[in-house]
Amino acid sequence: MSDALTAEWLMAQAFPPIRYVVPGVIPEGMTLLVAAPKIGKSWMVLGLGVALSCGGDAFGALPVGAPRPVLYLALEDGPRRLQDRLVRLNPAEVSPLLEFRVEIPAGVVIETITDFMTKHSSSDPVVILDTLGKVMPPAGNASQYGHDYRVLSALKATCDAVPGSSLIIVHHTRKGGGEDFLDAVSGTQGIAGAADTVLVLRRERNDDRATLFVTSRDAAEGEYSLLMTETGAWHLDGQDLEDAAQAAQNARSTAGVGDRMADVIATVGRFPEGIKPSDVKTLMQGVPGIDEYLRRALESGRITKLARGLYAPVRSVRSVSFPEFDDSETHKLTQLTPPELAGVDA
Repeated sequence: MSDALTAEWLMAQAFPPIRYVVPGVIPEGMTLLVAAPKIGKSWMVLGLGVALSCGGDAFGALPVGAPRPVLYLALEDGPRRLQDRLVRLNPAEVSPLLEFRVEIPAGVVIETITDFMTKHSSSDPVVILDTLGKVMPPAGNASQYGHDYRVLSALKATCDAVPGSSLIIVHHTRKGGGEDFLDAVSGTQGIAGAADTVLVLRRERNDDRATLFVTSRDAAEGEYSLLMTETGAWHLDGQDLEDAAQAAQNARSTAGVGDRMADVIATVGRFPEGIKPSDVKTLMQGVPGIDEYLRRALESGRITKLARGLYAPVRSVRSVSFPEFDDSETHKLTQLTPPELAGVDA
């Protein structure tokens, strides 16, 4: 048994800052990307694999730093489909650091991931597993929660053993879900509970706009608006995460209202420091009933009031804050000892 840690000792420690695979969105460690079938999550992780292996921009706007080795376990696709998608994405370059596997023998996914991370342990490797359902063994007589948590913990151990490495697991949403986006994760709470970070992607079919919900044990959380282009690439809705967070809030605030009300809310949304009704009227000349629209928007919680006669957008999305991302340094990591995963047949 390890020695207990005193509060005094703990407060005296200086721990390194959280490091990111995708700045502000995906920290190192194990991440679940959860979405309904056929809305673009495989396109998303393929684009991330290309960006990470080339050292490009994730989501068209977030520099990921130095190139790193990426293994994409595309277990629901074949070589022809992967090639077609790469052709459609039309990246500026493709890197030999990006590798694919479309088949894995039953029971060796842990070994496959561990071997790749061991081989590239000094280069911050990333493994993308698409999808969890393809490698999840049956629970048998075990409790479903305990089984889910045990398997996900074994997967998480592969990246925990390699400082700087990351495992991104694609998973499906459950039918129905709930108000809390974490309720959308299919399976028991043991699946989401084992992850360091959970991303939930929500998009209406035939709509090019989606919202990416991010929650994490240690890293920044938020909601970001994304756009899917005709090529299949996912881009931030804006120049940076702050823009994308505000776009997500604007979309939430205007959902289910008429066009005139949506225009008023969007106008207020452009002024986080606040805007007076007279200025809204100036910007929306010829639109009658501005005061009434503002009153109804305030009462429904779609805008807020900073002071008397000063309206502002609702700020329910957490502010984005994460360490400065320095891509000038090469990846320097310690060698690993492969984790003990006896008895896990995943």
